[in-house]
Amino acid sequence: MNIIQAIVFGAVQGVTEFLPVSSTAHLILLPWFMGWPDPGLSFDVALHLGTLVALLIYFRKDWIALIASALELVRGRTSDPNARMALFIVVATIPGALAGVLFEHAVETALRAPKLIALTLAGLGLVLVFAEWVGRHKKNLEQISWSDAITVGLAQALALIPGVSRSGSTITAGLFVGMKREAAARFSFYLSAPIIAGAVAKKMLDILKVGVTIDQMSPFIVGIVTAGIVGYLSIAFLLRYLQTHSTYLFVYYRIALALTVYLAIWYGFR
Repeated sequence: MNIIQAIVFGAVQGVTEFLPVSSTAHLILLPWFMGWPDPGLSFDVALHLGTLVALLIYFRKDWIALIASALELVRGRTSDPNARMALFIVVATIPGALAGVLFEHAVETALRAPKLIALTLAGLGLVLVFAEWVGRHKKNLEQISWSDAITVGLAQALALIPGVSRSGSTITAGLFVGMKREAAARFSFYLSAPIIAGAVAKKMLDILKVGVTIDQMSPFIVGIVTAGIVGYLSIAFLLRYLQTHSTYLFVYYRIALALTVYLAIWYGFR
């Protein structure tokens, strides 16, 4: 892999990890469209590390407050809303973590075909439209309940399927339970941190078994930095955008990409 390809992969990961359009789908479709070799497991881990760093830096004040309140809660000394949110994050992360442990290998080997990815891209887009229609868009983070948090957590487990999107599934679930768009996105980002961190840690163990060669280091570093910078900007954009706009822009994009994939297959481009 050359430096230009590493930059492109990093930028695509940074954008699509946080927008509700599926990073997994894009990292599969990008080499498929461009005729590039699969970057492999090691590079995939590097890109996720970049977006994890972006997530930790952007919400650094939130993480400090959440962790501090959770520690005080363990000691029985606080009723701070941040402690309640920390509990929500822990409990809502469990379904996604279990799904990853139980089904990740099966899903990655069976559901990576472009045709299937196009179907899930369009399908989740239509579900997101329905969530926009029926959602009340009234709840702030301080107003969500245990059932709301668990519903969003269950939806995160579906993100294992390429084309669904972690942020897409969780934001959609957040809208269904009546959350404001910006609040649904923020809670989605809170839930993504432990899942991404767990996935990176797990895959790092796999990488240690095979190692990384010296000539891979430059593309890896470039990919991590690019994914981190673009990911940070994507988080900022989405939170600001959803304060005054619906998610229809991302629905249009998902359906357009799905149609492009089917046309590429139909006309023999790929």
